Amino acid sequence: MNTDRIFNSSKFFQPTDGEPIRSVITESPEATIVAWYIQPQQEIPAHLHPHGQDTWTILAGQGKYFIDRSGTTRSIVRGDIVIAPTGSVHGVFNHGDEPLIFISVVAPSTAGYELVFKE
Repeated sequence: MNTDRIFNSSKFFQPTDGEPIRSVITESPEATIVAWYIQPQQEIPAHLHPHGQDTWTILAGQGKYFIDRSGTTRSIVRGDIVIAPTGSVHGVFNHGDEPLIFISVVAPSTAGYELVFKE
């Protein structure tokens, strides 16, 4: 377990032209903290965590946030805090002109991951 308690998130953001990179900042049994840098036109596919919650703090940019299996979206922007309770579908498509940058807190770390195919 990492004993550090203060992290500079800017050191973890990893721009890429391929799939967005899930950059783990720190992990404990209680939570996994992840930095995301989503380029314009990139996507985190719709998914869910069957045994935990995923909370995003949007630091920059905007996106279309998936809220169900049919692909329904809601807009998210800088300053938003977005919560996906246990078992809730979520993901995001960056439809803007600048990167979508956010921190994700998945709790607990054993929340699991299931990809959701749009109906």
